[in-house]
Amino acid sequence: MVRTAGAGKKGNGLVGKGLHGNRKAAAPRAWQRMLSGRRLDLLDPSPFDIEIEDIAHGLARVARWNGQTIGAHGFSVAQHSVVVEEIAAHIQPGLEPRWRLAALLHDAPEYVIGDMISPFKTALGVNYRAFEDRLEAAIHIRFGLPPKTPPAIKVLLKKADRACAFFEATQLAGFKPEESLVLFGRPPKGYTLAIDPLPTAAAEEQYLHRFHVLSVAAGFESEPSAAFSTE
Repeated sequence: MVRTAGAGKKGNGLVGKGLHGNRKAAAPRAWQRMLSGRRLDLLDPSPFDIEIEDIAHGLARVARWNGQTIGAHGFSVAQHSVVVEEIAAHIQPGLEPRWRLAALLHDAPEYVIGDMISPFKTALGVNYRAFEDRLEAAIHIRFGLPPKTPPAIKVLLKKADRACAFFEATQLAGFKPEESLVLFGRPPKGYTLAIDPLPTAAAEEQYLHRFHVLSVAAGFESEPSAAFSTE
């Protein structure tokens, strides 16, 4: 057997370096390329690298409840977001278009990080929250909203989000109504919902359409053909 001098000794500087033993390891990639061509830095997200088409495309392909729902299609975060916006306007009639837009975008960071279920978010703790907050702030700035949602609006959106979760849980995810009441609370009075999960392309189109309608109504876009609808 032929031995190479120094082989197997610790500290020879060669173990684990492969063919290019003296080359420094490249820094881990911390950006994601989007289909729009944008490269979003996940550690320091810039509003200039955020496009609504990327958000709609991603959210339409992210399933709520980790995909553990009945039906031919997953219930996408895109479709969920449209429902949450509708519920928020039901809870607070006359809600300004900009805050309805905030409701539509309330889960927008999930186009990058996916829809993590609440128990997992709790387990990850503050670092995850800080990351999500930075991304949400960049998204808000990109589309004309304040970086931080006002506390009263955040409370409203949380109520709408939990109400939507109640309907999803009981209709799609196998929860009993009694269990869902404990976890998510009672849906707002006078609001009913029958969920029909949309195919991916339809969910993406619905989300994009709603975004542009609300953005025009809020004065962030100019498009004469788009009319503001509260239905």
